[in-house]
Amino acid sequence: RDPFRALRGSLGGIVTLWTSGSGGDRAGLTVTSLMVANGEPGRVLGLLDPDADLTLALEETERGVVQLLRWRHRDLAEMFAGVAPAPGGVFRHGDFADGPAGPRLTDAAGWAEVRLESAVDVGWSRLVTCVVETVELADEGASDSPSDGASDGADALLVHRRGRYSRA
Repeated sequence: RDPFRALRGSLGGIVTLWTSGSGGDRAGLTVTSLMVANGEPGRVLGLLDPDADLTLALEETERGVVQLLRWRHRDLAEMFAGVAPAPGGVFRHGDFADGPAGPRLTDAAGWAEVRLESAVDVGWSRLVTCVVETVELADEGASDSPSDGASDGADALLVHRRGRYSRA
């Protein structure tokens, strides 16, 4: 096993879905290699596959949406990662609303509209730095458990570590 992949997998991270484009030119990619940089304005830095449709769309439109996925989105995450089938296309397997920065998953735990600032090759990835233009986060207290007090964890954030999904 590649020691660098093992190190990255051991770190784990919240699973995000990056989307860009509109209409028939929409693209998306599941991403866990990212960080948020505080500042005025804030930024999101992500490591993307340089050959992915999402990377090409983001570089072309210079706009995108970064979404926090929930436990219930794990099948969708697999589809956007290209490791599970998506009959009819990946965007048919979730409720997406088109917006100025790209398609947004309507039941995501949160999202940020971003504007591409720079893109540079780093190793086998493309490091993109995006300026955060809008942020919307779900009310965690209101959505984590059904009204009867029981929780199936469907609203927990989706985490990927050592090749497996778990709840945050």
